[in-house]
Amino acid sequence: MVVQGRGRRARRAGLVGAMWATAELTVTVGVVMLLLVVHQVWWTNRQAAAAAQEQVRSLERDWAMERARDDGPPSSDAPGPSLPSSSPSSSAAAPAPAPSGRAAGSRPGAEPSGARDRAYAVLRIPRLGLVVPVAQGIDKRAVLDKGYAGHYPGTAGPGAQGNFALAGHRNTHGEPFRYINRLRAGDELIVDMRGRRYTYVVGKILGETTERDTGVIAPVPRSVVKPQHGYGEPGAYITLTTCTPEYSSKYRLVVWGTLRP
Repeated sequence: MVVQGRGRRARRAGLVGAMWATAELTVTVGVVMLLLVVHQVWWTNRQAAAAAQEQVRSLERDWAMERARDDGPPSSDAPGPSLPSSSPSSSAAAPAPAPSGRAAGSRPGAEPSGARDRAYAVLRIPRLGLVVPVAQGIDKRAVLDKGYAGHYPGTAGPGAQGNFALAGHRNTHGEPFRYINRLRAGDELIVDMRGRRYTYVVGKILGETTERDTGVIAPVPRSVVKPQHGYGEPGAYITLTTCTPEYSSKYRLVVWGTLRP
């Protein structure tokens, strides 16, 4: 009987030990998963947003230096305008908008030079306080995960006839398009390029469509899933697309605007 009692105690101790080890493993896995979520949602967000803003500043510095070179040195017999500083602020470095929404002598829709995934423009949405670089292409790692807005290949360039279509993350990696659902008709979408500015005005919003609804980025944008949403005549359009609902990639949210004449 003594031997049997010891056996039961040993089995009970072994069961308790196994349960304790399982609990420790569960807690450890939970902590690791939590850290991964924090890294994905918070840390990558901060990294991408900071890098994107630095890219905006870099573009604006380059543009300011080019304007200074184009202006040339001031005349010796008359005080000329002050040259931009070597580290201009975002507002000072931004190109001044032309009254018509485009700079004189500009060529709307010109193909930007450089690598396909390199930022070449800046999108500003005053209502949201958003300033984000625009790069060619919608590759996730090379463009979108950097916190950039990606220019859909094959769609029109800024200021051109057709549809200048952009994609951006709604959550994580800088989430530049997180709040585009807050845009309303009449809000401005401003696109700055080297020496040029194009101002679009929000006209229509499609709250939800499928990821395969390619009609929303067509030259004359109109949903093929919900044909009552979109436009019917040629023009100069801008399209913003992102995932919806938040923290999901099941559907797409679409905002359309037209170039201000």
